Amino acid sequence: MSAAKLVGLALNMSIWLMVFGIALNAGAWRVRTIFRNPALLLRSLVAMYVVMPLFAVWVALNFELNRAVLTALILLALSPVPPVLPSKQLKAGGSMNYVIGLLIVAALAAILVVPAGVDVIGRAFGYELNVPFAVTARVVGTSVLLPVVAGLAVARWAPPFAEKAAGPVAAVSTVLLLVCLALIVVSKWSALAAQANNFTVVAIVLFIAVGLVTGHLLGGPEPDNRTSLALATATRHPGVAVAVLNVIAPTAEDVAPVVLLYLLVGMIASLPYLKWRARGRGPPKTG
Repeated sequence: MSAAKLVGLALNMSIWLMVFGIALNAGAWRVRTIFRNPALLLRSLVAMYVVMPLFAVWVALNFELNRAVLTALILLALSPVPPVLPSKQLKAGGSMNYVIGLLIVAALAAILVVPAGVDVIGRAFGYELNVPFAVTARVVGTSVLLPVVAGLAVARWAPPFAEKAAGPVAAVSTVLLLVCLALIVVSKWSALAAQANNFTVVAIVLFIAVGLVTGHLLGGPEPDNRTSLALATATRHPGVAVAVLNVIAPTAEDVAPVVLLYLLVGMIASLPYLKWRARGRGPPKTG
């Protein structure tokens, strides 16, 4: 196995463990609570799957960015909540019930939204693009739904073990993720540097800022829900974006580095918001 494939495998494992660790602290009842507030659920889906794709199209029509950047932003706008997000949301004060429920609902919605969105946006720009539902189903199924179900099952049938294992699993997943990102940055530095021009970083920061503001405004009166939706709207699933890219443009090797650049810039650009929302707050809510 090559070094690149090994790093990719480790990255996928870190994401899987991160979602699994969050689910160990949850219960099936937490997933169901999001459906008790249909207005919030509708606003959440509108923020992620309507506002952000429309904004990405607006950027594509009004800014002279290179094709790789525009493609990456549009694909990311259609992607669901990233598996690396829940721990960030909870540390910022997000409600665990809402975070877990939103993670699952957004992942399920993506199976239909991503192929449909690619088709609609492609036609708007004069392209006929087709993404099989199986592509997004495979990515969100393995990286989100499977670890959530596994974690909920362990929490249901072995609560003492789940309580003890949640912390170590989260710690291992975080360390593994940081190591993988560091290795990817080092190995892909030239490609990243090549894309970090032509206002690429400015466009990414603007995209993230719009996501944070949109989620915050549509999150409703509950502060924790505002925090959660803001981060979910601004940060998207890079795995889905790359999987779709491999279907519609398998030879476009310059797009994937932009997706990685988005992930790295997003971590930094969202820090001020995270610190603002976490300042003066107590432990994360569980209800």
